[in-house]
Amino acid sequence: MSNVHPIQPALHPIRKTIRVPGSKSITNRALIFAALARGESQLDNVLWADDTLRMIEALRQLGFTLQHDRAAQRVIITGQGGLVTPKSATLYCGNSGTTIRFLTAMLTLAEGEFTLDGNPRMRQRPITQLVDAIRVLGCAVTYSQNEGYPPIVVNARSHLAGSCAISDAQSSQYISALMMAAGAGHQSVTIQQSGASTSEPYVQMTAAMMRQFGGPQTGFITHPTAREITIPPANGYQGRNYLIEPDASNASYFLAAAALVPGSAVTIANLGKPSLQGDIAVAEVLHAMGAGLTFGSDFVTISYGAELRAIEMDMNHIPDMVQTIGVVALFARGTTLLTNIGNLRIKETDRLLALETELRKFGAEVTTGPDWIRITPPADPVPAQVATYDDHRMAMAFAVAGLRVAGTQILDPQCCEKTYPEFFQTWDALNS
Repeated sequence: MSNVHPIQPALHPIRKTIRVPGSKSITNRALIFAALARGESQLDNVLWADDTLRMIEALRQLGFTLQHDRAAQRVIITGQGGLVTPKSATLYCGNSGTTIRFLTAMLTLAEGEFTLDGNPRMRQRPITQLVDAIRVLGCAVTYSQNEGYPPIVVNARSHLAGSCAISDAQSSQYISALMMAAGAGHQSVTIQQSGASTSEPYVQMTAAMMRQFGGPQTGFITHPTAREITIPPANGYQGRNYLIEPDASNASYFLAAAALVPGSAVTIANLGKPSLQGDIAVAEVLHAMGAGLTFGSDFVTISYGAELRAIEMDMNHIPDMVQTIGVVALFARGTTLLTNIGNLRIKETDRLLALETELRKFGAEVTTGPDWIRITPPADPVPAQVATYDDHRMAMAFAVAGLRVAGTQILDPQCCEKTYPEFFQTWDALNS
């Protein structure tokens, strides 16, 4: 693939049904559950992308038997009933947050010493809150280079047990990682959360999948300023056949395309209202901006409505959708304000800074704070060459702008291999 990908403006209304690959978030959770389960699991509609391949390779290194059929998007795993048999391993996680965080907690079920590392950006992404919680719950974890950041070393001797507290969680993945590992252990674990929480729907996804794989029924106790999650002692997970939902985050770009191009209607197949994924709520955000919306049990359709209007919205529940909505705001009447999204600064890149920089190239007035972004669109956006910062969501979100702004180019489009290797092939077909 060339290091510059031109985006062709929409030549006509886009009226298509799109089938996007499986969810990265669900795939990497399902791989962990299947590995920890008793018996065999067959996972279908598995996402084949850098993040999930990192997880698959790590599980192989940890002694799990995996059979895969890429053409069929299928992985068969023989679980080991909560056991991790090797005494040591060095696991390279690339820039996959789910891989390094989920495996860090999972390795507390082992006995031995395990090193987890990643690419240069991963070494800049904090992991302190997860490490501190694991230490409190009884397992030793050390930093081999810079305090608070990978690479880390898990010195596993005993399962997680007891109670830990996390205040203002920087990532819901920390909570999910602890829950998943605790569900395969034999002692009660309580996670006390206080202050702000981010991406709460992903925690709910984890709880739902724990139940689907026969794990413990997680208890959620809600207080005005604190939340507790208790994982009771149970019998671990049970292997099963499991169909992975299409990725709602990656569907968002096609839904946004329909909202921007007059006369358009885009349907995402096999992804509906009962989805496990919080990012399906992006459809409701587009609807609030003026797009038409139809939700079914196994589909969602966004259609062009009228002139889009700006919104002011707390996006803490779906922060990965800020780039999608930020680009749509280029074409909305008024000033859009998206708030409570400070964790975007520790993602694949500083997404608030990246979004501010690239939207300005199109002529927008953009300001950001520690956890917010304000976007005032220009009267007529100008074409730009978009830097992507090795961040798949920058590439995919700004492809949306190219449907309305002739001359838009995306730099380093190969970054989409992280979660959607075929994205630009599918995107370019929108004009067919």
